[in-house]
Amino acid sequence: MNINNIKTLGELKKSGYRYRSIKDEVRENLIAKLKAHEPTFSGIVGYEDTVVPDVERALLSKHNMLFLGLRGQAKTRMARQMTSLLDEYIPSVAGSDINDDPMHPISRYAQEEIATHGDETAIHWIHRSERYGEKLATPDVSVADLIGDIDPIKAANLKLSFADERVLHYGIIPRSNRGIFVINELPDLQARIQVALFNILEEGDVQIRGFKLRLPLDILFVFTANPEDYTNRGSIVTPLKDRIQSQILTHYPKTLEDALEITEQEAAISSEQKQIVDISDLVKRLIEQIAFEARNSELVDKKSGVSARLTISALENAVSAAERRAILNNEKHTQIWMSDLAGIIPSITGKVELVYEGEQEGPYQVAMNLVDKAIRTQFVEYFPNPDQLKKRKNTGKASMQAEKEEENPYRPITAWFDKGNTLNLPFSTTDKEKVLSLYQVDGLHALVKKFFPKANEAQSAFLMEFVLHGLSSYSLISKKIFENKVEFKDLMGSMMNFSEKDFEFDEEA
Repeated sequence: MNINNIKTLGELKKSGYRYRSIKDEVRENLIAKLKAHEPTFSGIVGYEDTVVPDVERALLSKHNMLFLGLRGQAKTRMARQMTSLLDEYIPSVAGSDINDDPMHPISRYAQEEIATHGDETAIHWIHRSERYGEKLATPDVSVADLIGDIDPIKAANLKLSFADERVLHYGIIPRSNRGIFVINELPDLQARIQVALFNILEEGDVQIRGFKLRLPLDILFVFTANPEDYTNRGSIVTPLKDRIQSQILTHYPKTLEDALEITEQEAAISSEQKQIVDISDLVKRLIEQIAFEARNSELVDKKSGVSARLTISALENAVSAAERRAILNNEKHTQIWMSDLAGIIPSITGKVELVYEGEQEGPYQVAMNLVDKAIRTQFVEYFPNPDQLKKRKNTGKASMQAEKEEENPYRPITAWFDKGNTLNLPFSTTDKEKVLSLYQVDGLHALVKKFFPKANEAQSAFLMEFVLHGLSSYSLISKKIFENKVEFKDLMGSMMNFSEKDFEFDEEA
């Protein structure tokens, strides 16, 4: 159908156009996509076998739906992508506030236009992008905002009585007729406002200010809500929930690979930054692991959730930390070092809700603990588990021979620190200076080369720093983070120094 050639109702009739409801339109277009094996929702990762099939079933059933899940689970994004299931263009009566279909007019304006002009009634074409409406539910949203109200200015200008339908000003829902309308955070909507949606969902019509007006709207409704909202800020009234035919449960990425793909897709890292900063796969995995650790942490409120925005922001911050360091050091190229992860703390503290115990610890300390746990978890994916070596050491004479056969690979490193050596790595140091510092530690380079013989110089240096952080997370060496550097030393020496300071303090007291 060439829309450029169709400008009147008569031309539309000759084209063979047929009226379809929005839900029939979406259903037919979805069936066509499924038959062609085309993706229904592009860029949605990890939902292929769970959420997406549920949504497709709901759309095939011509259901309104509720996305129920924690923050950062792509609920609104999926709703917005449903516009891809709409026809590219649809006709409407020109001048209609509610997108009246020329073959099926429902407003008084459209009916009078067709009665007056017949086949010469002007046609306006609407693109699918204009057929999407969205409203964030807040306590101040009124019935007039959503459905409509009497417009006294319009009544005065047209010299009409308030009893005349033409003085009505339609709200956002009627103006979304023949489209998709989304209400985000539905429980935040006051109960009396939720009640106003009953007729629209059940009967498909609206009532405004007591008008005897039947306006059978044609809308696909999508609602989103956080499960915790049922007890926190508000609730979905039971009759309204009963009228929403399908409830879709969303979830966070179940695997690290899915999480990596989401962050890679969403992180806003410029081409200029990519030319300056190398991002290792290990850094990306560490950042994703932080979110997994946060979701399982006893200090973080699980009911609030940990959004995928945490890892997206954290990766962006890590890249910027490395870029800033390179700029200050006048380096043309660098990589993200472990020390750069200190720059992602602001991305964590603002995106996790803490329980009482977490508040007692403090947001900064909780964030640092999550980073340390992520390092600990990922360390054993690359190097031998230090805990297993400790257990072997404590099993007695029977394992002495086995220990000799498989020497503890970390012994040269810990022995270097046991001699009283300390390694200071300033956050602002140049790459060259950092590499030279890392090579001071006995056995560190040899360990990395043993397990990663094909790693280049930059990769080896990063892994050397990673080993130090990993050994610290397993309490084999001490790590202390200052404002401008990280300090590694032997664990016992650090404890002894701490005790001496305490003792001196007590004496002074």
